[in-house]
Amino acid sequence: MPPTTATAFEGLTYNSRRTDIAIPEYGRVVHELIAHCLTIEDREERTRCATAIVSVMRTLVPGSKEMVDHEEKLWGHLHVMANWELDIEGPFPPPARPEEDPGPERLTYTQMSKRPSFYGRLAEELIEKAKAMPEGEERNALSMMIANLLKRQYLTWNKGAVEDPLIRAQLREMSGGALDVPAEIDLMSSSEILKSKRKTSNNFRSRGGGKRKR
Repeated sequence: MPPTTATAFEGLTYNSRRTDIAIPEYGRVVHELIAHCLTIEDREERTRCATAIVSVMRTLVPGSKEMVDHEEKLWGHLHVMANWELDIEGPFPPPARPEEDPGPERLTYTQMSKRPSFYGRLAEELIEKAKAMPEGEERNALSMMIANLLKRQYLTWNKGAVEDPLIRAQLREMSGGALDVPAEIDLMSSSEILKSKRKTSNNFRSRGGGKRKR
């Protein structure tokens, strides 16, 4: 009597019914070998078994030899797959558990600039120079020049117009509140700056921007 469908599939084990494996790249067989290694009572024999398992792992990862610390990585993966329960005399110590690993050190930056990148270093240097000047007409004139420079740079790298209050606010922010241009004083108009830019660009093209054919 031929077996029924139910009896034909009896005894089969599906991956969905098995326990999860720590590093799927090595396959379930390696994880089962490690599970067997954990049951070995003699430490020396357990170490020999672990060494043999790492040898198998090495063949399953062909490109591992190209890594600088490939051996340490393989032994580290062995301990991870053994859930850090493998007591052996290995060539490398077990890696830190995820909850014990502090991760990379936080990067510290020696200088944090508040200026938008399109304003350039010149604007920042002029601001520092103005901050060092005593209060008076010269400092106010330099602040006005810097504000117009910021506006020109803004229009160079951003399409459309820009409102003067934004430029004043960014001057205050970049100077730490030391420099300001009174609201009643108008900066250069956006149309004037854009007209000047177009004129400069046209002069460059007519003089040397392109060679004329003869």
